[in-house]
Amino acid sequence: MGRFYITTPIYYVNDVPHIGHAYTTAAADVAARFHRQLGDDVFFLTGTDEHGTKVEQAAAARGLTPKEHVDEVVVKFREVAAKVGASNDFFIRTTDPEHERYVQQFVQRCYDAGDIYKKAYSGLYCRACEAYYTEENLVDGLCPDHGTAPVLMEEENYFFRLSAFQDRLAAHYRDNPDFVRPKHRYNEALSFIDQGLDDISISRSTLKWGIGVPWDETQVIYVWVDALINYMSALTYAPGQDLFSRFWPASYHLMAQDILKFHGVIWPALLMSAGYELPEHLFIHGYLKLGGEKMSKTRGNVMDPFPLIEQYGADAFRLYCLREVSFGQDGMVSEEGFKARYNSELANELGNLVSRTASMIGKYRGGAVPAPPPGYADPPECTHAHPGSPLAVEATAACAAVRTQLEELDLTAALETIWTFVRRLNRYVEEQAPWKLAKEAAAEEAGAAPAAPGDGGTAGAPGLVADKPGAVGPGRGALPGPATVALDATLWDLAEGLRLLSVLLHPFMPQTAMAIRERLGLTSAGSASDTATGPSWDEARWGLLAPGLRVTAGGALFPRIED
Repeated sequence: MGRFYITTPIYYVNDVPHIGHAYTTAAADVAARFHRQLGDDVFFLTGTDEHGTKVEQAAAARGLTPKEHVDEVVVKFREVAAKVGASNDFFIRTTDPEHERYVQQFVQRCYDAGDIYKKAYSGLYCRACEAYYTEENLVDGLCPDHGTAPVLMEEENYFFRLSAFQDRLAAHYRDNPDFVRPKHRYNEALSFIDQGLDDISISRSTLKWGIGVPWDETQVIYVWVDALINYMSALTYAPGQDLFSRFWPASYHLMAQDILKFHGVIWPALLMSAGYELPEHLFIHGYLKLGGEKMSKTRGNVMDPFPLIEQYGADAFRLYCLREVSFGQDGMVSEEGFKARYNSELANELGNLVSRTASMIGKYRGGAVPAPPPGYADPPECTHAHPGSPLAVEATAACAAVRTQLEELDLTAALETIWTFVRRLNRYVEEQAPWKLAKEAAAEEAGAAPAAPGDGGTAGAPGLVADKPGAVGPGRGALPGPATVALDATLWDLAEGLRLLSVLLHPFMPQTAMAIRERLGLTSAGSASDTATGPSWDEARWGLLAPGLRVTAGGALFPRIED
């Protein structure tokens, strides 16, 4: 058993959340759930960033104090985590007193190390980014992210000697070529470093809503320094035993590309100064775009995730986001795109597969999973001779591929592998035609001659050979005929395929995975099954489904969306 610590960025509470926040949280949750399936010791952190100029301004515009504002808005961000089905272990707020004390201790360590000094400074400041820009970094004089004009600010602040860490940062990147993923983001972060690093302001004198500099009560700590330290501070007061030694350094910091410099350059340097280990990996996902532009609260082009989740469920929302947008790349989202993918992949493919399988087992085998022929369920790596299922090799390959893809945080590729298997199972239904096999099996039981090869009978079930040609089915007390054997094998294959899907789908669609398991009789409806952990990854092996389980049909997992 290993350990796995994953974080989302903490979300800024100057305004209400949008689909981008839900997307990042859902992606982190997929990774956390997968590692719990592996049996790893997992800690999943999310939360809110509650200090800074924008919060102060947003509160003033509403006639509230900053604390009143953040206490109200943070409810919506907690709701995002709950609505999207996140299994986070802790939700941090940067207004937590424990966090504030830890930030001061951290910054004091950097100051004591000689890496912080005071000087006067003037520069172009974007209030939306809460960061300074040089003229060459602007686009037509505007912030490249927010399209707003920065203002000239003059202050005497405390500065961090970022320039002193340039060589150490460059060496760390070159010694750890997967420190930032995907690769093009690694190259981007390394280019920041190679271009030369300037010292950065880490305090503000004109702002009151923030954490005080411990040695100077006239200054507050810059919001981005305060925010970055949450990844460590949470481990010092979240419920649990000795969390810091258990989980630091973080396995993955997950975030969008607009905050790469803060996490890929400034955060590692601060950790070096304070004497702490660096996180193992940063994973930088792309932007969700609406109408061809990055979604931004400042620009006002945001998509509210709540209506989609409330109407169609968290699982459908999670699948759409991670299928529609290649993880790590930019991508377009829309309500129309959601409905199209919902109908095609969830209603038509997965939902229909579950319904047909349960219905056929109910109709042809009284609702009980039939027993396949001896040796049929053996995994493909077995060396002894056996007929084997035609799906065994494909299923085994899919399980191996999904594990590798999830370990690499290639979430979109993992879903594509899963859906390839979903489609294979649907094709298998058509190839085997259980409704035809059922008619032939009934004829066998009645003592009629079996169908000739090639007429839609057992030809589609390779390797299945009856013990006695023309033997009647089990109901007549004799050995089953070829159609009966093929029918039982086919229905068992489909049920076993669904069982495997419940394991592979759980990180992405936990409620759907548990619903499939309930319908297969693997767990009871409303049971105390731990949906945060789900089925163990040890179950991602072909041939484990026990005959005799009671299958229930239930209603449609994903009713079609009708315009």
